[in-house]
Amino acid sequence: MDQVGARLRALRGETTLAELSAETGISVSTLSRLELGQRKPTLELLLPLARVHRVTLDDLVGAPPTGDPRVHARPVVRGGVTYMPLSRRPGGVQAFKLIYPPGTPAGDCTPRVHEGYEWLYVLAGRLRLVLGEHDVVLGEGEVAEFDTHVPHWFGNPGPGTTEVLSLFGPQGERLHVRARPKRAAAESP
Repeated sequence: MDQVGARLRALRGETTLAELSAETGISVSTLSRLELGQRKPTLELLLPLARVHRVTLDDLVGAPPTGDPRVHARPVVRGGVTYMPLSRRPGGVQAFKLIYPPGTPAGDCTPRVHEGYEWLYVLAGRLRLVLGEHDVVLGEGEVAEFDTHVPHWFGNPGPGTTEVLSLFGPQGERLHVRARPKRAAAESP
């Protein structure tokens, strides 16, 4: 914060204090005292100055850079299937991107059961889903949702790679797939 005054002076360049005052609504004396370090910079003063100078508040006050905002997911490969976690919080609904090369998972395709509720959306390719007595192939843009207590198995029947968005509620949380509008009073029976 000690360098705010010098930054303000440098940003002002050839603009006069009177011109800057007219653009920001801040008095000439306050602007002068800010530049000389005789006035404590407040958010009330810095916001209009940042807007007029077209800089961020972080640039104006010389805030240290924040860390890399990108999420660096650590994929896990099981049975040839790549699991990319898209959410980080334990418990509750968890999101994954699943990538199935053709013919995966290899080996045993015995349906399994476990706690939870799952929602699948096929992003690319085709996904074979065995669910109870049903055996279906889902294409791009198709969705399936099911209680994981029902015996299930899914895999890629080929020919290309399959990408799936999976939302899984380990305690059986269901997703609200669609919001329906309230019926108007005139439509009520």
